[in-house]
Amino acid sequence: MGLFRLRPDGIARAAAVSASPLIRIFSDLHFGDRASSLRRLEELRPLFDGVGRLVLNGDTLDTRPGPEPAATAALRAEVSRFFATSAPPTTFVTGNHDPEFAPDDFLALARGAVLVVHGDILFDNIVPWSSDARRLEAMIAAEFAKVPPAEHGRLEVRLGVLRRVSFALPQRHHSERRPLRYLIHYLRDTVWPPTRFLKVIDAWRTTPPRAEALVRQHRPGTRFIVTGHTHYPGVWRRPSGLVVVNTGSFCLPLGACCVDLTDAALTVRRIARRRGAYHPGRTVAAFPLAPSAEFGTTAP
Repeated sequence: MGLFRLRPDGIARAAAVSASPLIRIFSDLHFGDRASSLRRLEELRPLFDGVGRLVLNGDTLDTRPGPEPAATAALRAEVSRFFATSAPPTTFVTGNHDPEFAPDDFLALARGAVLVVHGDILFDNIVPWSSDARRLEAMIAAEFAKVPPAEHGRLEVRLGVLRRVSFALPQRHHSERRPLRYLIHYLRDTVWPPTRFLKVIDAWRTTPPRAEALVRQHRPGTRFIVTGHTHYPGVWRRPSGLVVVNTGSFCLPLGACCVDLTDAALTVRRIARRRGAYHPGRTVAAFPLAPSAEFGTTAP
């Protein structure tokens, strides 16, 4: 897979993918970041068994400009090569860390019943818990000023704006290779001051209603929305009947889930690490996809 260029018109792309025979979705590998527990891509191989198509829903790696362009290019090449040669056919959805890695910014699956989008679009400043939040707000406003007002309400346009803004925000601690310096920079960028954690909790709390509002505005026929971004895995049923799934991340401490999609059902499973590799684990929720069927059951 070669270098994907940012779309100059700022219009996001969506792909329509059929749900046959089995699509597995997960997100936020953050491969190459010291915060990720994924050290070698080969550790993912058990997650590929029986899978007809793989969907990686954003933040697979960090492709933004960084202090070591050669390292970023090498990481990009490694990811592209591995998934092209050692995995089922893979569709990458962009995230705020890999905003130009792939041409698709969201997917419509199962005849439009399932919307897959990374999740940063749920927040006006992409990462409200980050020290960059105010800067991002200003950058987003500046980008929207370049877009005709009549276009502001389109999902594709908004995602295109966010992807351009994300790419303009360079890597910092994400590209640091030295453990101690990484820790210091990580704490400075994401944890300090301690009150920042309140913003993290608020993002976790508001993700389901924000997702419901997004669907109501842009894709009212959607029954399931699959996101990542906040690193908080879970399944929520909203008053409207919409099911919101967050697949978490491969970063500690909360772990990851995967969504298995067939023509008949959508199943959410934990991802378990065993014997140095990642495996599909216990089922935490299952839902039939037939429009007339009752919603399924969830397990804690």
